[in-house]
Order: sequence, then structure tokens, then C-alpha cells
Amino acid sequence: NLPWVRLWSSIIVVAASAFYTAALIRRHPSRFGPALVAGLAADQLLRSAGNTFDISLRSWWWPIQVALLAEMAFVGWRQLASDTGDGPGTNEASQGMNVWAGLALGAIIFLQTSLLDFPNGIARWSGIPYEIVAPLLMAVTLLPLVGPVRRRTNRVLKGPLGSLALISLTIAGLVTGRVMGGVLGLLGLLPAQFLTLLVVFRLAGPQQSERTGLGLGLGLVLFVLINFAYAFTFTYPYTIPAFEGMGLAVIIISTVVASLPALRLAFPEDEGPGMRPALWVAIVLLSVILTVPFPAPERDDLPLRVVTYNIHYGYNTTWQLNLEEMALTIEESQADIVMMQEVDTGRVTSYGVDTSLWLARRLGMQDVYQPTLEELSGIALLSRYPIISADGTLLESELEQTGLVHAMVRVGEEDVHAYGIWLGLEPDERARQLNNALVYIDEASPALLGGDFNSPPDSPVYTSILEAGFIDPFVILGIDPAPTSPAIDPQERIDFVWGRGLLPTYAEVSDSLASDHRMVITEWTLP
Repeated sequence: NLPWVRLWSSIIVVAASAFYTAALIRRHPSRFGPALVAGLAADQLLRSAGNTFDISLRSWWWPIQVALLAEMAFVGWRQLASDTGDGPGTNEASQGMNVWAGLALGAIIFLQTSLLDFPNGIARWSGIPYEIVAPLLMAVTLLPLVGPVRRRTNRVLKGPLGSLALISLTIAGLVTGRVMGGVLGLLGLLPAQFLTLLVVFRLAGPQQSERTGLGLGLGLVLFVLINFAYAFTFTYPYTIPAFEGMGLAVIIISTVVASLPALRLAFPEDEGPGMRPALWVAIVLLSVILTVPFPAPERDDLPLRVVTYNIHYGYNTTWQLNLEEMALTIEESQADIVMMQEVDTGRVTSYGVDTSLWLARRLGMQDVYQPTLEELSGIALLSRYPIISADGTLLESELEQTGLVHAMVRVGEEDVHAYGIWLGLEPDERARQLNNALVYIDEASPALLGGDFNSPPDSPVYTSILEAGFIDPFVILGIDPAPTSPAIDPQERIDFVWGRGLLPTYAEVSDSLASDHRMVITEWTLP
């Protein structure tokens, strides 16, 4: 879990996988499509088993990984020693993948690892609960392996007009998923996944050229370039401002690149029987079991313990993935409500983990998420108290987009408003954003307001919150507050939990270094 180890081991793994893929495409091209689709389905199962946090990334997976490596090495040795390709008399040099197909593969892998293979990503885009999306996505991902379904779809999409329909329907599905959301959005995204995977079966075969290595290499280079472009849409204030709001455009361009070879390449005439329907049903049912949420016990008494935590996308200061340590930090604080900032819900840079959903399930809490960047990054709120209603809003932003998340929770016989916020880096922008937030909050009381304000106690932001009737529990209780940022050798107090219509009974700053900020812990009771 060190950045340099992750970098070089990833390079080795990707290189080895590319060599394997090139060999598979040249020697057994008909197996390439089923193998890739099966691998994507396996990835979904591993993520579902860990509530979006791939269980093969845990330390206890090492013995399994060693066994898999030994098995793969043995099978590979046997294949190299005895196999000669797809059937007798097959000329190895006449089958493979051309450059266009390689570029399409790079775009397809990008689409899968950025959205379509992540049920949590599709759930956040559409707004449909994860436990509904995950089994449906598994069913759709496996459908191309079901022989009758694949063959009938291929007949419908045969020829240039069918290929144009494939491209148009895929793009329309992605746009509907992002713009419309809801059930309509989901009904667009699921067919987009199915149609994208159908293209995989066109990419390799005896009818292709022998430029497999060149095509695959260029495809992987394209994959890296598109990933950088997509990352810029999340970090545009610090990279290229023109990328603001361009996430969907990057997705659509990738879809066009992924689908265009469908105009040039014919589906194989005979693709074999494929997966048995009974196995398809069994895997989908397993996905249902893995993703069903377990009901968590809810609190309804006082005092109410509230914390704010900037979780740094799941990493600590030195960029080690630290989700379990963050969960332990929250657990040890005995928090009932958690306001979180810098939350990722399906980005490859955070291993595809939905940190809000994972922490909620790990801690036995409910989560409310407010996206601020490309639907997959934002702020969130966790609660042990029953959530009566939830909403959120974006705040006026010129640099990185920020927002406010809100949940009304039932505490005994009283409804308490909980607001989580994240303010920008420039003083003028923070002032405007806070004004937006206070207008949205209005006269709500009793109310809690917590977050990363990026503003110290001597700032206009602090004064404005006081003037809105909120109180700083450290000041009221006469406790000398510790600084909260950075986590290591903290210098500034910029993370706060404020209350209005509530009485503070306790306040402290955690000494945990699990994130790059320290957690602020407060306790409140009703007057």
C-alpha cells in the first residue's frame, strides 16, 4: 500500500496481461470475447462481495492470489507445450486484431473501468439504489455469453444499418443515463453496457490482420490518454479549466471510438453455445445475495454525537488507501452523524470504491450523497438516526464545484436538520458559497452544520456563521480547540461542527492520521 509499489507492480501486471491477451487473440481469437466478458463479471462479483471495495485488494487475499498465480502458470505452460491454435490447419499469422480493433478495445476498457462495469457508478449516475442496480448489471454483463441471446441480437444488428443502430443506441443510452437519471436513465445505461460488450466479440478473429501487438499497444496508450482526459474533468481548476463539465463528452467520444469498428468488422458466423441459462441465473442470484443490504439498528435517544471528516477520497496524507482505518476512526468516535467531504463513489483513482456506501454498510449507517463533480465525486452524510427526508444543492463555484448535503433525522420526538458542506479555496468564493448555503438552510432549527470550511476562526466565514445563529461548541464549552489540517503536524483549524437550537455537551479533535484532515467530534442535546 505504497504509491511507488502500486505504480511498478501495476506496470508489471498490465504488461503481463497485455502479453497474455496478445497470445490469446493470436492463438484462440474466438475465446477472447467470452474471456473478457467473464473477467468483467468476475470483477463485479469481487466488488459486490466487498460492498464495492474489491475483496482481492485486502491483505487476507494473498494466499488465494498465490494459488491463482501457480494455477495460471501451470495452465499456461501446458497450453504453450501442447496447443497450436483454433483448430487444425489454422495459420496463426492470419488471425488476430487490427489497429482499429485495438483502439476500440482501449476505449471499451476505459468505459468499463470508468462507469459501465461499476454498478455503484451506474447507481450514482441514475440515482437508483445500488442493491437494485448491481444484480441487473450482472445480468446484462453476462447476457453476451448466452448463445441464443447473442446470436439473435447479432442477426438484428447485422450489416451497416445494424452497426449504425448499435452505435446510436449505445450513445443514446449513456446520454439518457446522465441527463435523465432515474428509471429512464437506468434503462439507457444497461443496454449501453450490453451493446458495448457485443462489440468485443467483433474485435478478434481469423478475418483480422496480424497486427495484434501494434493494435493492442495503441489501444492501451489510448486507454491511458482517455483516462487522463477524464481525470481532468474532475480536477479542472488545477489542470485545464476547459475540461469543466466535459465528463459526458469524454464518455461519448470513447463510445464512438469503441463502436466504430462495428461498421468494419463482421460478427463471427458461429460463436458456439456459450453460457447455459441456468448458470446465468445462478450468478445473478449470487449477485443479489452479495449486494442486499442488512438492516442496521437505528438510534432515537440523546446525546447526539456528530462528527465532520474530510476523508481525502479514501487516502491518508502519504496516499495510502486507508478506508478501514477511517472506518475504525469513525467507529471509535461513536459518531451518530458523519459529515464527509472529498467522497468518491466510482472513480478508478479510488479503485472504483463507493466510499460513502462502503462506510455506511461497514458502520451500519444510512448514507445521503450529494455529487459535485461528474456525479462520481462530492460530499456525503451518514446517520444512525432514521432519515425522514434528504436533499442537497450545488453552491456557486468558479473553481472546483462544491455543494451542501442535507438530511432531516428523527431524534426521539424531534426532527433535527443535519447539513454537510464543503467550501472552496478562495476567500471571495467561500463567502458566496456560504451565503448560498445559509439561504438554503434558512431558519431551520434545531440544525447542525458541519464540514471543511477552508476558513479559520478569524475569517469572515466564521463570523457569518455566528451571525446566522449557530454556535461553536468549543467556544461555548471553553475547550481549547486543536487545529485540524493537515493531519500530520496540523496548523489550521478549518473543520467545524456548528449547532443551532441545540446544546453542546462535548467537543474534541481526533488524533487519528487515517486521512489528511483530523476528525472533529462533537456531542449535542436538545434544550
